Amino acid sequence: MYQDRIVLTSRDILEKDFKIDTRGYRPQEVDRFLDMIIKDYDEMTSIISELESDKKELLDDNLRLKKELRNLRSKLELATTNDSQGATGVNADLLRRLSNLEKIIYGKE
Repeated sequence: MYQDRIVLTSRDILEKDFKIDTRGYRPQEVDRFLDMIIKDYDEMTSIISELESDKKELLDDNLRLKKELRNLRSKLELATTNDSQGATGVNADLLRRLSNLEKIIYGKE
């Protein structure tokens, strides 16, 4: 993904041979190579900054989603508990009414 933005590899730097002139290395060639190294390291720093920013956003999103999931689970648990308690309460109320109706109809107390 980011490989096309970086020109040099560590092997390129390691294996770079400068041509030796009568006075030593050609300064222009060394300068061009060092300029490429500087550009690559600047690009690498930029890439790292982008990735760190992306990572922070993803971690924040992950934390927000975990909180949302916890809230939804607790709401679901509460709703499930209320439904089961509500059904029991409704059943008890229905049984009480049925018992009262039986007493009225059959005259039993």
